[in-house]
Amino acid sequence: RVLASVFYEASTRTSCSFQAAMMRLGGTFIHVDGGKGGNTSASKKGESLEDTIRCLECYTDVTVLRHPMTGSVQRVALGGGTVKPVINAGDGVGEHPTQALLDTFTIWDELGVSLDVAGGDSKNAKTHEGKLIIVLLGDLKHGRTVHSLAKLLARSSIKHELVLRYCAPPSLEMPSHVKEYVEIFPNAKQEQYTDMGEAVKGANVLYVTRVQKERFENARDYEKVKGAYVVDTALMESAPSDMIVMHPLPRVDEISTEVDSDPRACYFRQMENGMFVRMAILALILGTL
Repeated sequence: RVLASVFYEASTRTSCSFQAAMMRLGGTFIHVDGGKGGNTSASKKGESLEDTIRCLECYTDVTVLRHPMTGSVQRVALGGGTVKPVINAGDGVGEHPTQALLDTFTIWDELGVSLDVAGGDSKNAKTHEGKLIIVLLGDLKHGRTVHSLAKLLARSSIKHELVLRYCAPPSLEMPSHVKEYVEIFPNAKQEQYTDMGEAVKGANVLYVTRVQKERFENARDYEKVKGAYVVDTALMESAPSDMIVMHPLPRVDEISTEVDSDPRACYFRQMENGMFVRMAILALILGTL
């Protein structure tokens, strides 16, 4: 089987993990860099995204697509033109569904969370009890990872009462459409914070995101909020002893490298989980599981 890895925005972890996943399943891939200076002529010649994907699927079995326009991947996948599966690898500031899946798996695996499905109990030696309190920290406005994660956690079969704490600078708060979606699910409670120290009290998960410089229209606005939150050893000393720290990566300066040696820092384990979760996704889609 052949995977089309099509990225109109830069990617390291998502593209490489999908490519590695396909190869580990015995398949191969072709990679298309659709960004500026990339290896494709399609967009430079004015070809529509739909036509590009329809052409590529003539050579492949499944497409992984990242595009800077919100809703673009859904439009291509559900517009009626494509005949083979299209996986959303991130659409601008919209969604990142496979990241949400690997993040949820990581939480389940690290904390021993129980799911109300067959085989939903984690094999982790420790089992989580009580509320599941998850802090989403940083650039919640532009962070497609937290948009998808909040939605998936809210609608998942987690047996525990879910508390989502949003901690962001005033200009980078969680979008209202995400909060409105979460409100639909009675098991999910939402809280707003601006003080990171207060937000992590009693928390089980601290999910950190970087302030996305590339999403700002001018540098002045970015300078106002960059470095608003920094997770360092001082914060970790005051945080719960069993609180895990996650990050979709890349990081800039929002997590000190001193935290890397803390066993609660699981962002690199999270990255490895990404490959295995994407192997499962591809196997399910291609009918090999």
